[in-house]
Amino acid sequence: MSATGDLDVRVPIGLLFTLLGVLLTVYGFLEPAATTAAFTKGGQINMWWGVVMLVFGIFMLLIARPRASRSVT
Repeated sequence: MSATGDLDVRVPIGLLFTLLGVLLTVYGFLEPAATTAAFTKGGQINMWWGVVMLVFGIFMLLIARPRASRSVT
């Protein structure tokens, strides 16, 4: 068991944020504007935060990609 690479929490965090970002973005697109107008002064806050979460989740997954390991002889 090696000390590096066994427990990489970036993968589950990236998956969680990506999934929630997709759900929140879709909900923001489908939500009627009249519902959010009273709270956000006309902006689609769910859509924008969904995009932010989606970008962060994809970023976490990209930095968690396994690198080509060097062979140790």
